Amino acid sequence: MLQSRIAAHFTESANLKLASAEALTEPLARAAELFAKTLRAGGKILACGNGGSAGDAQHFTAELLNRFEAERAPLPAIALAMDSSTMTSIANDYDYLQVFSKPLRALGKRGDALLAISTSGNSKNVMEAMKVAHDMGVTIVALTGNGGGKMAPLLRPEDIHLCVPHKRTLRIQEVHLLCIHCLCDGIDTLLLSR
Repeated sequence: MLQSRIAAHFTESANLKLASAEALTEPLARAAELFAKTLRAGGKILACGNGGSAGDAQHFTAELLNRFEAERAPLPAIALAMDSSTMTSIANDYDYLQVFSKPLRALGKRGDALLAISTSGNSKNVMEAMKVAHDMGVTIVALTGNGGGKMAPLLRPEDIHLCVPHKRTLRIQEVHLLCIHCLCDGIDTLLLSR
């Protein structure tokens, strides 16, 4: 029984990844191009999300700051959830809604790009960061699932939506990790002209 459940997880995950390729290949390429253009122009990439999505944001920025697969200079990237002291002080003194938007105001600038991650598409503090990003002239790449939730209508034409065609959180997160690796590979390919 347990072995069949495990096998079913592998099958469902693999099938969703194959199905997602059709929906996500083109917007992933555009997102990698946007990030590479941002970096070439002297901008930086910021990323945010809650829980597992915070881990994904940190994973993405770590691959950029350090390296993905190829040797290259470090790239400017900041995970807005990497500092627990800042996050908890903002949540305590103001509101949890501002834990990403407040650091974004301090660290971001016009011409930067924001990777906004939410499996449901309904994370209020991520949406708050998106509003601030638009006010600042920061372009958004939204990484969602569940039809994009409430984040989808907030996106502008210059933004890019990477929406995993699924409703189950664990499956969406599995495809999000693959998307992050595709973005890292795409950025390196474009910057290193491979």
